[in-house]
Amino acid sequence: MYSLESTPLEVCKALAERHKLLRKKLRLSQKEMAERSGVSLGSLKRFENTGKISLEALLKLAHLSGRLKDFDTIFQSGDDLNEVEKLFTNK
Repeated sequence: MYSLESTPLEVCKALAERHKLLRKKLRLSQKEMAERSGVSLGSLKRFENTGKISLEALLKLAHLSGRLKDFDTIFQSGDDLNEVEKLFTNK
């Protein structure tokens, strides 16, 4: 199936890449980010490498980076699922 929209996997990988850039901008190691957020180091590494993460862990990372409120916007924005991509970008 062909689509002009991003696939869920593409969005996950883009989120992971943005998260990695944000973590580096904050000058936090993976270990420090894991400890501060309450996400296991293994989960954080898997997320940054593959884009795969549990919803709970993603929400913990969003909370640590001050982006948790943005998740509520996604579910209120109707059909515009591209809002997910804005979670870890600088405002």
